Amino acid sequence: MTQSTAPLTGAPSTGALNAEEVAAIRADFPYLERAARNGEALAYLDWAATSQKPAGVIATEADFYRMSNGAAGRSTYQLADEATATFEDARDAVAAFVGARGSELVFTKNATEAINLVALAIGHASQGRSAARGGGPAAADDPARRLIIGQGDEVVVTRAEHHANLVPWQELCARTGATLRWLDLTEDGRIDAATLDVITERTRVLALTHASNVTGAISPLDLILPRAQQVGALVVLDTCQSAAHLPLDFGALKTAGVDAMVLSSHKMLGPTGIGALVATEELLAAMPPVLTGGSMIEVVTMESSTFMSGPPRFEAGSQPLAQAAGWRTAVEYLARIGLDRLHATEQVLTRQVLEGLAQTPGLRLVGPTDTTDRLGVVAFSIEGVHPHDVGQVLDAAGVAVRTGHHCAQPIHQHFGIHASSRLSFGACSTPEEVDRFLSAIADVRRYFQR
Repeated sequence: MTQSTAPLTGAPSTGALNAEEVAAIRADFPYLERAARNGEALAYLDWAATSQKPAGVIATEADFYRMSNGAAGRSTYQLADEATATFEDARDAVAAFVGARGSELVFTKNATEAINLVALAIGHASQGRSAARGGGPAAADDPARRLIIGQGDEVVVTRAEHHANLVPWQELCARTGATLRWLDLTEDGRIDAATLDVITERTRVLALTHASNVTGAISPLDLILPRAQQVGALVVLDTCQSAAHLPLDFGALKTAGVDAMVLSSHKMLGPTGIGALVATEELLAAMPPVLTGGSMIEVVTMESSTFMSGPPRFEAGSQPLAQAAGWRTAVEYLARIGLDRLHATEQVLTRQVLEGLAQTPGLRLVGPTDTTDRLGVVAFSIEGVHPHDVGQVLDAAGVAVRTGHHCAQPIHQHFGIHASSRLSFGACSTPEEVDRFLSAIADVRRYFQR
């Protein structure tokens, strides 16, 4: 299959990408060939919502459909064998990118489904369904007993969560009688270490974001995880915002007490329609299946069924084969850039935009005012101007940003607002795009605050 061309060549470098390296990366992205609404080049600053795709990722998907499309895992003819190999090779590649094994990665339709798989599996286990058969009470020595929660137990989240890592846990608590508690935030939107005492012996699950999709603040895992490990909580980490910007090592995270984390392909330069649950083999063995049907069974009779072990247990039905192949190409592309270098580049851009916005009267940052322990995500509000109006003015200038509550209403409530405007950086972002953004913000002020 066609692979992305390497954007960087020669000996490995350190530090931020230089202008020539960024230009080489930008040459791989077809979206830059189109014009914005105003006829100028598009300044895409919404990478936290979804990433643009390099040509190699698009070509990989197309090549799969043209040359290797077959029924993976269902036949022995050549196309089927190739499709199966493509899918499993992609599993291994995506897993390796985050320091995991292929046996620890379950493909899902998105990260939201991955979180729901865990929450629903806990709900099923709490209702007496065993992992092995999907029916009947769990035996005393069944690992699924770790998943059983009920009245008197607690699930802990943070106020910084995306709705995808909040609502499933609200629903789990409603079904099981458990209590939902949360880590609160400091004035600038970071997790408040003073609220760590909500993690107690009653805590059965801790679900938290690695980095906020609103403020960009990186969660202090070094403070939180030891507390969760001490009380034996099952830890689910949402890495959707961080996986394309910071190196992840699931092996190290496991040692620190993380049981599972979730990934989103479309935020990692990969295709839409596919995500992943990365979980310890012990957790996958304990979890009862949530979606059932073809591809995940061992034996089916008219009376009952038994299920496969490992990731296939949770991958019922036909799989997103072309999307998995594209995701593999995407992580290989990111690996060639180097996430350390990409993060360093985004830090420079974040500093540039923070300094520019600090000079804007009536503008309030929603989140930290510096680049310490944060990603290239910056949200803000402008006094007297609705975020949607901000977005329209920026769009007219060819600058794309996110407006609204960003699927994170509780953190906006923390700041006393209903919505905000947000820009975020990715592989193609440049200082020139930041300059265009700041110029458009000046236009917002002139238009609405005169």
